[in-house]
Formats: sequence, C-alpha cells, structure tokens
Amino acid sequence: MADKAVDFVMSKLSRSVGTRARGPEAPVEYDIPPEAVSEGIINAIAHRDYTSKASIEIMLFPDRLEIWNPGTLPEALTVEKLRKPHSSYPHNPLIADPLFLTKYIEKAGTGIVDMFDRCRKAGIRPPQFRIDSEMFILTLWRKKTVAVTEKVPAGIGKKELKIAEELRRKYGENAERVFRVIKRNPFVKTREIAYETKLSLRTVDNVIARLKQTGLLKRIGPDKGGHWEVRA
Repeated sequence: MADKAVDFVMSKLSRSVGTRARGPEAPVEYDIPPEAVSEGIINAIAHRDYTSKASIEIMLFPDRLEIWNPGTLPEALTVEKLRKPHSSYPHNPLIADPLFLTKYIEKAGTGIVDMFDRCRKAGIRPPQFRIDSEMFILTLWRKKTVAVTEKVPAGIGKKELKIAEELRRKYGENAERVFRVIKRNPFVKTREIAYETKLSLRTVDNVIARLKQTGLLKRIGPDKGGHWEVRA
C-alpha cells in the first residue's frame, strides 16, 4: 500500500532527465525528491491516530504536495524539534516495528532530518509542518512553484468586489476571504480554502454555512467532483 501510494505521487510529478556525462545511466530528477515523498507517506502510516475515523489524505497542487494525517505530535515533540535530530516516538509500535525491520523507517528519528537535507540539496523550500483540526499536515514544495497573490483577484468583477466588501462589513474579514477564493475557483476544496486563507477548517466550514444561509452560495453536485455556485 505504501509503495503504491509513493509510486502514484511520483507518476504525477514533473521530472527531468540529464545526460550520461558522469556514467552509463542518465540521471532523473523530480521536482520533489522521491525519498522525501516516501518519508512523508511512510510516517503518515506509522504515526497516524487509528482511533480517528478520518483518512490519510495526499493532495498534489501545482506548487506543493500536502499529506494530511489524523493525529498530532507526542508531548515530547514539537514542530520546531522535528527540524533537528530527535528520538523516535512511534504512535503505533506494532506498525512501526515491521516497517523498521523492512527498512522503511529508522528508529533513530533521522528520517525527517534527511528529508530536510534532500530538499535543501534539490534547491527547493524546506518542508513545512503544521497542526490543524487534529490533523498533522506535511507540506513538501515543488521545485517550480506558482506564486499565489491576492493582488490579482482573477474572476472577480466590480459587482463581486462590492459583494466582498459587503460581506466584510456584515460578517467580517473571514467571510470576504473565503468568498474571494471560491469566486476565483468554483472547484476549490474546503481544505484548499483553509490553506489559502490561513483559516482553520472549522472556521471555513462556519463561513460557508453562513454564506449558504444568506443564499449567496450553493453547492452543486457532491463534495467530490462538484463545484460552488455564487448567486450574486
């Protein structure tokens, strides 16, 4: 299962093939090091909270790969400590032990440090960790990033700008930020909205519920495969 997940992600990443100047085989480079992708997925399997009904989610964007894992860090670790050499605190020893014996993980806690090192050598931004709504989130940046800016609100005309300003006045800045993201991309997912607006998932859900109540927003189709319709 872990191998298939890694292979699937790698098949969707961009890759470049070099020359045979240094050997008989041409080197292949991906926009995210394969070892970093593997480390992130294996860690999610080994350390997730299996009492949670949530699933491990792997999402690939034009500028990044995100791995959302149910659970949080043990008390002995913090997000800051992950960047440095640290001891291993397996959340699920019965899963971590066979992964160690089959050489998928290290017990010394060096895997994440190695992930940082490989990303640095590949010339990409260091991995990012955060905890949101009882989910541990790993972000691996792709080599060719796409800048995201709010200075060019694509797809938002004068009428929509007035609506955004009215939303800010009535319901606060969060409502305006969520509205702008949805108007710019009707197919955006809730987790993507949370990422772009820097809001928690709970806050985004509350804002969306309020926009639905006002009749301004409607969901067309299922959660997966559907889209948002702004009724201005």
